[in-house]
Amino acid sequence: MQDFYSMFSEFLSKEKPNSINTRESYLRDTMNYLSYLSRIDITPLEADERDIQGFVDYLQSMNRSTTTISRNLASVRCFYKFLIYKNLVDQNPAKSIRVGKAEKKLPQVLQGDEIELLLAQPDITEPKGCRDKAMLELLYATGIRASELINLNVEDINLRSGVLYCRGNKGVRTIPVYPSAVVSVSDYIFRMRGLIAGPEGGNALFVNLNGGRLTRQGFWKIVKSYAVEAGITKEITPHTIRHSFALHLLENGASVKDIQTMMGHADISSTQVYVQLLDNHVRQVYHDCHPKAKLG
Repeated sequence: MQDFYSMFSEFLSKEKPNSINTRESYLRDTMNYLSYLSRIDITPLEADERDIQGFVDYLQSMNRSTTTISRNLASVRCFYKFLIYKNLVDQNPAKSIRVGKAEKKLPQVLQGDEIELLLAQPDITEPKGCRDKAMLELLYATGIRASELINLNVEDINLRSGVLYCRGNKGVRTIPVYPSAVVSVSDYIFRMRGLIAGPEGGNALFVNLNGGRLTRQGFWKIVKSYAVEAGITKEITPHTIRHSFALHLLENGASVKDIQTMMGHADISSTQVYVQLLDNHVRQVYHDCHPKAKLG
């Protein structure tokens, strides 16, 4: 998050003339926003309107005045204008948000059949499709972040043991990988990666069609394109698959503590949101499937 803050600070100082007080206000509010995103485990590039609304709701829960919340929101809009200017995002997710009371929405997730549909879309007879299949399988198998996925190197997965070593600032997480994901990654590494990898890609596990390491923005576009092909109408990002990984584990008996470890959450409160999501899901299943409930 510090990199985004530093870039924005430099931008305000050099490319956007304004008063010192205005600049300090923008930076202070933006730091508040980046800290909030860090607590809910996403980056500003991944955030959407629901996350911006969540930030507004958070400020309201802290009893901040309407004036203060409006100023924070204006600063966030300015921050995203900067990200658009730098071609890091395509649109401003804060543009349509207004200050007012709103129910905080839980993370979007995919059902099991939607995950299977998404995973079935890549054409594994082509290098691109084979790579994409491996990425999607590995993301759902491990629940790692998009940034962690694109930073993986070939040696970070032990195909024989079915284990992924996810290296982050706080150490290495060892995450099991289910067999079909191991097969997909193996197929990509041994059959297709050599056809597209170039010297500039180094030892990157996932490379783009120009041979270099795949970017996060490129991966987002890949996920969205397959969602469209699958006919899934939900708003899907790589983080949607991460949320789905957590919920599906919880549904099948995994403990919150184990999920926290696999996902790399520093604070278990970040993981506990899935308990609420599971409760809501169970209630919805009950109302949809119980014959007496449907009669009402």
